Amino acid sequence: MQLEGKTALVTGASSGLGQHFARLLAREGATVVAAARRVDALRALSAEIEQAGGACIPVVMDVTDPESVAAAFGQIERDVAGALSIVVNNAGVAHTRAALDLDPDEWAQVIQPNLTGAFLVAQQAARRMQGKGGTIVNVASILGERVSKGLAAYAASKAGLIQLTKVLALEWAPINIQVNALAPGYIETDLNRDFFASDAGQRLVSRIPQKRLGQMSDLDGPLLLLCSGQSRYMTGAVIAVDGGHLVSGL
Repeated sequence: MQLEGKTALVTGASSGLGQHFARLLAREGATVVAAARRVDALRALSAEIEQAGGACIPVVMDVTDPESVAAAFGQIERDVAGALSIVVNNAGVAHTRAALDLDPDEWAQVIQPNLTGAFLVAQQAARRMQGKGGTIVNVASILGERVSKGLAAYAASKAGLIQLTKVLALEWAPINIQVNALAPGYIETDLNRDFFASDAGQRLVSRIPQKRLGQMSDLDGPLLLLCSGQSRYMTGAVIAVDGGHLVSGL
């Protein structure tokens, strides 16, 4: 197991990719701290991981609230024996709205968790990792590098997250903290499966060079690379996992 003896925090772990990442890191031997706002979902995930032989500790965290983030890290220090060595900054939201119709509250509802929240978590983690070392993986998106209509706030948040990743990598390299980003393309989940089965969804899939949606398992290898010692000479990197979508013709 690649991560035995490590402690890994996964934010946004109550559903979707966050749950998948938590299960993956636990299978690879990490003690997982599963963080999100929905405590019932976290407890169910923790029980599932423990039943499978892993270790998982649920922690309530609202990444948009600095006090909640600080309190969660305090709980981690109290309840987890090993020092935190891995953070997967996964919490985030998305919604579709034409830019002309996007009001300030809707803008903030995306920017706050996706960008500000990621910064708050990374900052708290780095304060504890400095001198000991650690790795932070920010879950970005190919929409941080290319754009699509109706996603102004989401694309801006993910572009900001990519640049934040690079700045933090530069600042924190001297204190032995790696900061990299994983940029998924279109990944099939329970939330988007029906859309991608529709005519509009199939047209989108047809523009992906590999002509298929990504599966959550397609992210496993890249994530484990960034979380393990195999990436010890990588920081500030952005790894796209998108079936070639970023290199498709305009």
